[in-house]
Amino acid sequence: MSDFRRIWILLLLFTMCEVAQAAEPSIAKPNVIVILTDDQGAVDAGCYGAADLETPHIDQLAARAIKFTQFYAAAPVCSPSRAGLITGRYPIRAGVPGNVSSTSGVAGMPTREVTMAETFKAAGYATAHIGKWHLGYSTETMPLAQGFELSFGHMGGCIDNFSHFFYWDGPNRHDLNKNGQEIHRPGRYFPDLMVEEASQFMEVQRDRPFFVYFAMNGPHYPYQGDPRWLERFNALPYPRNLYAAFLASIDERIGSLLKRVEELGLREKTIVIFQSDHGHSMEERAHLGGGSAGPYRGAKFSLFEGGIRVPALISWPGQLPQGEVRSQIAHACDWLPTLAALTGVPLVEPDIDGKNLLPVLRSATAETPHQIVHWQLGNKSGQWAIREGDWKLIGNAQDSTGIKLTVDDQKLFLVNLAEDVTERVNRANGNKEIVQKLFEAHESWFASATNPAGK
Repeated sequence: MSDFRRIWILLLLFTMCEVAQAAEPSIAKPNVIVILTDDQGAVDAGCYGAADLETPHIDQLAARAIKFTQFYAAAPVCSPSRAGLITGRYPIRAGVPGNVSSTSGVAGMPTREVTMAETFKAAGYATAHIGKWHLGYSTETMPLAQGFELSFGHMGGCIDNFSHFFYWDGPNRHDLNKNGQEIHRPGRYFPDLMVEEASQFMEVQRDRPFFVYFAMNGPHYPYQGDPRWLERFNALPYPRNLYAAFLASIDERIGSLLKRVEELGLREKTIVIFQSDHGHSMEERAHLGGGSAGPYRGAKFSLFEGGIRVPALISWPGQLPQGEVRSQIAHACDWLPTLAALTGVPLVEPDIDGKNLLPVLRSATAETPHQIVHWQLGNKSGQWAIREGDWKLIGNAQDSTGIKLTVDDQKLFLVNLAEDVTERVNRANGNKEIVQKLFEAHESWFASATNPAGK
């Protein structure tokens, strides 16, 4: 982004803030809560068919929501997935092609990116980040510099939910912050702290429209469910039992959050979005599993469906259909333009990749706004994928569930999802024209995404 464009955006933000502050108080805008779970499997909720889990609050939300069955995360790993959601731009365009390093003080999403929080703040909303960030560790890349008026949670990829320490690399590091300052709440269950902070924020801001980004630390490892849930699921096979207990504990806190919205008399004035950031983890720290992708192949870190097809709901009682299903292709980048359309909030940065889903929300027969969807992890040698209609081509493919791929399958893997949603058979050899078309489309997109000025 040029300096001129950056200055233009800052001036626009200032002007919009002035307009919002001068607006008549009778012009009420809906509140927005975006609930993001972490490492939740593609089918891991009762409303998505999981018979061995207990997620009554997510299911109750689904009963009052529109449920997507072909909704995609922006990436199969944490930081780029969040960057896509919060900016409406493909992660590589948002400057976050891979996970942000927790050991660096400067790595993070570039400050030029305009976030969902900046967009809502410019329209007069109170803005809060509650939970996981994982988009930067320096002052200029942490939430307060990215449009949030309140920030509570951890800046890294995960924490122990009781000690609030990050344990990946030694020496162990305490990671609990409020408004950029380290705080200590030893022994307090982090999901409870999240609900408390969000509830206090909503109560204070109840007469002002607010935006809450409620990014949970679960069911990402460490699996730390309530003792009663561990007992409840002790008959499930390991490690599904641990995952189920933690997910049930997370579900309860989602219920507590939404109950507080109801108690404040704000439910009909509040848009609630629910999404997992990507597929379930098969990492050693996650006991090599626990989550499920159901019929889909792959998991976290993979561009097979199990890594990127996720649970996703949107609810606004009285304004959007309830208890309905949408099978159109949708994407995490779509939330920003969709929320802008629903709230009447102008987009500060119009150069985004997300599409307005409002026609899809209104009608199950509306066309998908996406003719083509792209994914790219890391640099040019990293995994990538492109979907056009039912055809999907994966380059540098990986199956993070441990299934080995042949050299040819790794190089280019073609599937038709309408005929084989399990992605077990590579159809590249018999469809060379389709492979060539999708490959060239990806190459062209990658060139424009990484060098937009043509330099």
